[in-house]
Amino acid sequence: MAIQRNSKINPNFNMSSMTDIFFLLLLFFMISSTLINPNALRLLLPKSTNQTSDKPVTVVGIDKNRNFYLNQRLTPFSMLERRLVEELRETEEPCISLQADKSVPLEEVVKVMNIAKDHNYRLILATEPE
Repeated sequence: MAIQRNSKINPNFNMSSMTDIFFLLLLFFMISSTLINPNALRLLLPKSTNQTSDKPVTVVGIDKNRNFYLNQRLTPFSMLERRLVEELRETEEPCISLQADKSVPLEEVVKVMNIAKDHNYRLILATEPE
C-alpha cells in the first residue's frame, strides 16, 4: 500500500503584489526628488543702493591680469590665504569683500571662495550699482 500525498508544490509565483510595491516606491521617489532644491553656492550679493556698513571688511581684488590684491596691496596667491588668516584672526565676524574684474575666469573667483569656506569667513561678491 503506497501512501501518496495530495499537497503538491505550485512552482508559479504571483508577481502582482511585487509590481504594486515597485510602482508605489517609484511614485514616492519621483515625487520626493522633484521637491529637492539643491543650493550648491550661497553668495551674499550686495544691493545696488548705497548702504554703509559699520563692520570692518577685508577687500580681496582680482584684476584682469589675474593679480590678487589684499586691501589694495599686491599679494601672490600662494601668500593670500596666510595673510587673510593673519588679518582676520582677531575679528569677531570675519567678512571678505571680493572684487573681481568681469574678464576674470570663474576658477580664480572660486579659489578665493574656497579659502573663505575653509576658514568660515563670510564672503560678499562686490558689484557695481546700475
